Amino acid sequence: MTDVLTGTGVLPSQQIEAMVRSGAITSNVPVDAAQVQPASLDLRLGNVAYRVRASFLAGSGAKVADRLAEFEMHRVDLTDGAVLEKGCVYVVPLMERLRLPDGVQAVANAKSSTGRLDLLTRTITDGGTEFDRIAEGYDGPLYAEICPRSFSVLVKPGMRLNQIRFRAGQAVLDDAELRRLHEAVTLVNGPAVIDNGLGFSVDLRPEGTDLVGYRAKPHTGVIDLDRIGGYRPADYWEEVRTTEGRIILDPGAFYILVSREAVHIPPEHAAEMAPYLAMVGEFRVHYAGFFDPGFGHSEVGGAGSRGVLEVRCHEAPFVLEHGQIVGRLVYERMAERPAQLYGAGIASNYQGQGLKLSKHFAAP
Repeated sequence: MTDVLTGTGVLPSQQIEAMVRSGAITSNVPVDAAQVQPASLDLRLGNVAYRVRASFLAGSGAKVADRLAEFEMHRVDLTDGAVLEKGCVYVVPLMERLRLPDGVQAVANAKSSTGRLDLLTRTITDGGTEFDRIAEGYDGPLYAEICPRSFSVLVKPGMRLNQIRFRAGQAVLDDAELRRLHEAVTLVNGPAVIDNGLGFSVDLRPEGTDLVGYRAKPHTGVIDLDRIGGYRPADYWEEVRTTEGRIILDPGAFYILVSREAVHIPPEHAAEMAPYLAMVGEFRVHYAGFFDPGFGHSEVGGAGSRGVLEVRCHEAPFVLEHGQIVGRLVYERMAERPAQLYGAGIASNYQGQGLKLSKHFAAP
């Protein structure tokens, strides 16, 4: 593993490829080069889904396979494609397996298109006591817990719903470091609100339109995750419009909104979108949280890209105002500059984005 650990920080694409070569990442089906992103690896679904009674963690000293025996209701063969139904919980063994070296930990998250479909996807492991967190030295299989919240979805083996990021040592920038980075390369257009990360707000007064977002319809058809650009937005989403700079979020409803700020992730850094403090309101923002090196970046000056906000309201109706801080970006150092950047020669669906649904929907 000496060819992997060449620095402290988030491991870039070339070091992830080295982990595959060294056996730190293995799979019965060879890892495809398209899985390797600038600062993460896409994980692939296996051949079977277990419908379970409830979400669970394996817990210290326990294996996921043993807990499945407790909670399994039935099995779904994914070989020829199968529907995962809205409101149900499934556990799917992933094709990839880890043998992490000492000093390397991992964190997983849903991919952007997964989050924009309100498809709650979390990674669980043997002995795991947290979702999406994998301790250094972990040697074992990976599983995806999948709960479609708004739409039933058709899935097949090999589909990539979540991704994993590897980290060597301390990588997170503190606020002083983040201020210096903003002064050097401009992380956001406009004032930088820095407090345990870079704050971002919601845009409810977009220029030239009163369309501020979309709300998922409650009764829709199935979405085939392999079908790109094949669905009419109006069949699945209601438009959210306002001229007042505010909207009222309904409990249980799922919304796609957009940040007021255009953000920039320099090539030597990565970022993760984290929820804001619960005290600001009864809602959660963003389930898919990785921002890759190069997001919103240009070699002639990073103009930035908007962040799409996946918003779910909880117990009570809540008034969301234009410019309200709703989340924060936590920046991390890369161990090395990635050999590939987001939006530069790789398939990057959301570079330069504004308010945008997932890639499965045709342009409105």
